[in-house]
Amino acid sequence: MLVVGGGPAGLAAAIAARRKGFSVAVVDAAVPPIDKACGEGLMPDALKALAELGIEIPAGTGVPFRGIRFLGEDVSFAADFPRGDGLALRRTALHQILADAATQSGVELHWGTPSGELSDVKSRWIIGADGHASRVRKWAGLDRWRRVRERLGFRVHYQIAPWTDHVEVYWHPEFQMYVATVAADQVMVAVLCHDPQVRVEEALDSFPELRDRLGDAPRITMERGGISATRRLWVVTQGSVALVGDASGSVDAITGEGLGLAFRQSLALADALVAGNLDAYEAAHRRLARRPRLMADLLLLLDGRPDLQYRALHYLARHPLVFRFLLAWHVGQIRNPIRYFDGRTTPALGAGRR
Repeated sequence: MLVVGGGPAGLAAAIAARRKGFSVAVVDAAVPPIDKACGEGLMPDALKALAELGIEIPAGTGVPFRGIRFLGEDVSFAADFPRGDGLALRRTALHQILADAATQSGVELHWGTPSGELSDVKSRWIIGADGHASRVRKWAGLDRWRRVRERLGFRVHYQIAPWTDHVEVYWHPEFQMYVATVAADQVMVAVLCHDPQVRVEEALDSFPELRDRLGDAPRITMERGGISATRRLWVVTQGSVALVGDASGSVDAITGEGLGLAFRQSLALADALVAGNLDAYEAAHRRLARRPRLMADLLLLLDGRPDLQYRALHYLARHPLVFRFLLAWHVGQIRNPIRYFDGRTTPALGAGRR
């Protein structure tokens, strides 16, 4: 089996297939550790999927976070995960952990090696894990989008002692900022936006409290940018070709579920390969994407709609049980609302800005 793309999705797919007994080779034109602007937070369900892949994050790597905090105009509220913590860590550290795990499992890794002409490849299965601009997807005739919605993301790290054990999401009418502690003395700050002119420094002007917290803390990485997209393909398999990760579609980074989704896809793909039935993977891929896509749609309803954003954030602040339920549902830790609401109804969203 040949996996084109040695990022987290490709390495996870290779490890999952190798654990099922397949001979696997991975090719990537880059050389690790491969860095990107996204993928520095693992939700509890992503960590669970990593465990199913047999991958352990070494103790002391990254920093656990116990939930999510939203901050908006005159409002701040948080919810913890019902079971277990998430983990924030540098993308480079995660990539190296996955690459080492792949090597230990017997995957052949070919770094600095372009995939060449795919039509000449002699392999039973070809897995496209080569990102948003997937060459495998185009070559296999799968580059037919059912839905595309794109934004931009920019990320930088500051050397500073952390002040929170939650991932913080700061809401502005036109963009969102994220803060996560990724090491004992490192904080990641990112912005998601539509405007290509917005950068982290400019976005900080809208959040004086956050800027004051950062103070004169030095930047320790250059600002890195990328596309944050909700994309959906009509199909993700063709013949002996299957797509995983961003090559197979994606959800906006506002969900924090990109990596977790790729890991769960890899597990499903390995099961389908054992059965020799990629139709099973098609079905699993659609099922796995439903919850993250729905949450992305719900959250992005607030983007660019100041009045709705104001009402929604203040509603959630007044009714913390609702926010706790939404977070638990988002990470797959609850399916039945009755368990959380005990039959009680919740009030309507209420009036707008006064």
